[in-house]
Amino acid sequence: MQAFHTQFTLSREYLAECFDQSLPHGNGAKRKYLFAAVAFVAGAALLYLTDYPKGIGTMLIVLAVIELVHIRFKRAWWLTRQIWGRSGNTEIKLSIDDEAIHTQNPFTKTTLLWKDVDNIIETDLGLILVAKTGGQQYLSKSLFSDELIRNIYSLAKQ
Repeated sequence: MQAFHTQFTLSREYLAECFDQSLPHGNGAKRKYLFAAVAFVAGAALLYLTDYPKGIGTMLIVLAVIELVHIRFKRAWWLTRQIWGRSGNTEIKLSIDDEAIHTQNPFTKTTLLWKDVDNIIETDLGLILVAKTGGQQYLSKSLFSDELIRNIYSLAKQ
């Protein structure tokens, strides 16, 4: 395969696509209401059924509410953190060759070797490369031709 090089901006739109396409396939795909429910019940029990200081029960209830807010606004919070981070709105250089996929911005340089790719998950708008370590890297299909996407699949299977 001939080496492929491109550049793109890590914009809010790209990050939103990354989040939306990766969320169903991530480790936290299911919403975690159990922790909030347990914290709320424990806090209410401490407030109404025991003589413990009221501060501990109140803290648990507040923690449950914060967890529910986190679940509700997960996407907005994640996007805001990414945009405010050092890499937000920076130019990303992406290179693909027979050995690995390389990404570089002004602050970091990463390499994912094809031999370390365990799986490729295809979504409507992109590819999620799942490493053997469990990490994931999202790549938008808008950056690639159909031929290059087929080459990515064949390189990952080697």
